[in-house]
Amino acid sequence: MREFLITRRAKITPGQAGISTTGHRRVPGLRRSEVAALAGVSVEYYAKLERGSLAGVSAGVLDAIARALKLDDAERAHLVRLAQEANGSTALLRPTRRPRPWAVRPGLQWSLDAITSPAILVTSRQDLVAANLLGRAMYSDVYADRSRPPNFARFTFLDSTARRFYPDWDLAADMTVANLRTAAGKDAHDKGLHYLVGELSTRSDDFRRRWGTHDVRVHGTGTKSFRHHSVGDLQLAYESMDLRAEPDLTLTIYAAEPHSPTEQALALLASWAATTDHTADQLRNR
Repeated sequence: MREFLITRRAKITPGQAGISTTGHRRVPGLRRSEVAALAGVSVEYYAKLERGSLAGVSAGVLDAIARALKLDDAERAHLVRLAQEANGSTALLRPTRRPRPWAVRPGLQWSLDAITSPAILVTSRQDLVAANLLGRAMYSDVYADRSRPPNFARFTFLDSTARRFYPDWDLAADMTVANLRTAAGKDAHDKGLHYLVGELSTRSDDFRRRWGTHDVRVHGTGTKSFRHHSVGDLQLAYESMDLRAEPDLTLTIYAAEPHSPTEQALALLASWAATTDHTADQLRNR
């Protein structure tokens, strides 16, 4: 909570908050006293919250702080989750851990395979746990490392191929870390996530610097750019949704604009994927 509030406070300038200033300021963002005034609480109380002492904090105070810091929807939700975690009020709501190893249900895989555009299933830790044929083909670079299950965070920060696969690598890296930070806010007791963050923080300066920004996001809809090793550039719209039967999994479906170069590239990728899959079947049956 302390780091999250400090980083949010540093992002808001006095001008953005409607505060007039004169003279030199030591920091570009808001002071504690300014946030407190905007939120309608005392400086001492806000300072206590920023230190992480959140016992008994009300929803109204959290909402006032969110307004003062101009938090977006993802940041507001993250603030509330951190406060609940500090109060211990999430303990009874914390989901029961799924036993490992977990395998995709046949019906779920059939549903993925029925989708004609790339479709993938991803955990909150960014593990790529299932895909349809076109999804596997599109993310063949992510699947290339057979030594461990595919994970988007490890691929982005530890695999040099990612710099080619994501034409705007910085944006992809920012989004990946923000997704992990959001997951950490939802379940601070996820040991697998702790291990992943520790590994990436140790092995990647780029990850460690981004993790320290405490940025969060909602992964819902938008467009992404890729550079596939076989079919070239892809500009795809995506829609992400949580599964009711598997609440910690996100289904993402990609689609190309009709009659666009990307649609043609996807058709070529489908042909390449079918050929590759048929060859693999032949090798397995020998």
